Amino acid sequence: MSNVEIVKSYIPGSIGRVTELHGTYYYEHRDFTVFFEAKVATELSEFLGRYDKKRDGFWTASFKGLIEGSIAIDGIHAEKEGAHLRWFIVSDVLRGRGIGNRLIEEALNFCRNKEYKRVYLWTFEGLNAAKHLYEKNGFKLVEQHKGVQWGTEVNEQRFELSFK
Repeated sequence: MSNVEIVKSYIPGSIGRVTELHGTYYYEHRDFTVFFEAKVATELSEFLGRYDKKRDGFWTASFKGLIEGSIAIDGIHAEKEGAHLRWFIVSDVLRGRGIGNRLIEEALNFCRNKEYKRVYLWTFEGLNAAKHLYEKNGFKLVEQHKGVQWGTEVNEQRFELSFK
């Protein structure tokens, strides 16, 4: 979709809209509660409050003036643990139209340009469309266990991508 703009920096309203996208989607599809939405809002706010363009990346997909997707790379621990891919989501309006792939490509190109050796993300079992995109882009499932970091018990999964 050529009429979707990938914005490569923070724009006013991003914290609220990205939080809304996560809160709404995961409430409707996974019965996640206010705990999850508050976690997204808090952690995204903290990330953007300490954002350093030398190590971090934040992208949104904008369609008709509204944020309809996002992804971030948190590079604060990139040297030791790897860069952390976070807050990846695409709204129902754009899902299935290649926007998720464009966002992941932006994030991974950023990591390559920064010469990060590894990128990782935490997700959970059952998000098949996202899992497909991760695996298509070279991520491998390296760990999984039952956990409650999202406020309800799920099979948490860690995916990693190593750059050679």
